[in-house]
Amino acid sequence: MNTTTDITDHFGTLYHPKSALVFYEAKGTDTDMYVEHFDMDSNGTPINAHPLTVKEANILAKALQTDEEKNTAFLKPKGILPTNILHINPSEKGTVLWYTKTQQRQIYFVDSLGIPNGKAQVPPMLWLASKSSLTVFALASDRRPTEKMPLHYVPFFNIYEKGNVCMGTVSIDIKNSASVEEFIQAWEHYFFNSYFSHSLCENLTKKKHCKPLERPYQHRQTLS
Repeated sequence: MNTTTDITDHFGTLYHPKSALVFYEAKGTDTDMYVEHFDMDSNGTPINAHPLTVKEANILAKALQTDEEKNTAFLKPKGILPTNILHINPSEKGTVLWYTKTQQRQIYFVDSLGIPNGKAQVPPMLWLASKSSLTVFALASDRRPTEKMPLHYVPFFNIYEKGNVCMGTVSIDIKNSASVEEFIQAWEHYFFNSYFSHSLCENLTKKKHCKPLERPYQHRQTLS
């Protein structure tokens, strides 16, 4: 007896024709071209022929954007550069330096610390990030930082003495096409939505059971 095997689960994505472009070129020395756009009906038959519009051409250009072109968009602003950004290095391994003012944020701790999760007053902060690493410091005021402004230890766990942050098991996924706004938003999200778990800087936790968020931050260095 003949048997059949269902292999539909092994099929790839099925694509249906949606539109078509026909290029017309004049004969002879006149090489002018004309592009006509066709929609497709449910049977795949070209219908509704009309000259290619500027809007349709822009949609096509966006769809054909190469990976290399997308990479050049890394750290480009969507519009006017946000005022809290201090420096941008838009290379492939680029970095952004920015600051945030005093704010209230939700903070999370691992259960073993015995510190309840909740909202806390976060001091002004200086952030320096690449695609894969983050360094943070605290600032003494909400003023825009200058090169000579003193930097301070940030009152958080998971931060080394030099300010670099241990992200633990947090999955960092910064796209090559990320704008500078998306880049900053992503890093602040990763930082504040991770669970603070252990002390990496004795200057903040010299006292037994010291809770960093309750202790004044100390002077560290300057930007220059």
